[in-house]
Amino acid sequence: MTEERRNRLLEIVRQSGFVSLPDLTEELNVSASTIRRDLDYLEETGEAKRTHGGVFYTGPTPTLPHFEMRQQSQWDKKRQIAAYASELVQDGDTILLDGGSTAYELAQHIASRQIQVVTNSLPVAMIFASRGNSDLVLIGGYVHQKSGVCLGPYANEMLGQLNVGRAFISVAGISERGCFNSNLLLVETEKAMMKAADEIVVLADSTKFGHQSLALMCSLQEIDKLVVDSDIPHDWRSTLLEADVDLLVASPTSNTDMQDC
Repeated sequence: MTEERRNRLLEIVRQSGFVSLPDLTEELNVSASTIRRDLDYLEETGEAKRTHGGVFYTGPTPTLPHFEMRQQSQWDKKRQIAAYASELVQDGDTILLDGGSTAYELAQHIASRQIQVVTNSLPVAMIFASRGNSDLVLIGGYVHQKSGVCLGPYANEMLGQLNVGRAFISVAGISERGCFNSNLLLVETEKAMMKAADEIVVLADSTKFGHQSLALMCSLQEIDKLVVDSDIPHDWRSTLLEADVDLLVASPTSNTDMQDC
């Protein structure tokens, strides 16, 4: 009974991102003291974080369609890339994270750092809000339901008033023409992110190479750094180097064992 209740509680928090304690007691029809004991347990497992008046979800990837993975190996690649990218972030940095699944994994790695974070992603923002170590700026605008990111003219206007040292941006595909994403509004917002950043870091697993989507985000020459897993084809390594992209390849043997190309 206890395990079943805790699983149900976790699913409620996972789906909502943040839930108040009164709502949990009403939904589960148990006492406030029981909810507090369950939340103590979930905090110990790292899946939830209590705060004033409620609880945040801090566990693995949220249940948004954008983050659904059909192959564990593909998600492992994203974790390798995120682990490498986390080494690029130091205390005191001002960074921007988009709403991609790899950026979400990166957020998990750096949430305890003393940094300034700008993001248009509700799931990413919840990670930093629940830890309370970073200065967080959430970009507003139209919320894309499938991904939980804010897009559109309001988001772009706000980004136009900001400056960050480094932007971490995800893509749906990379061809010799450049980087692509499948949502036109998203691409416009990502272009605004690029203008706001001193350095552009693209996060892309090896399955993205050789593919194009609906909208072109940027040319290869506009990228400063590209972080990828070690399965990237050899010919693509040459192509990126010719485009003067600083290619950073994450090793599959260790989260911190990386190599530059």
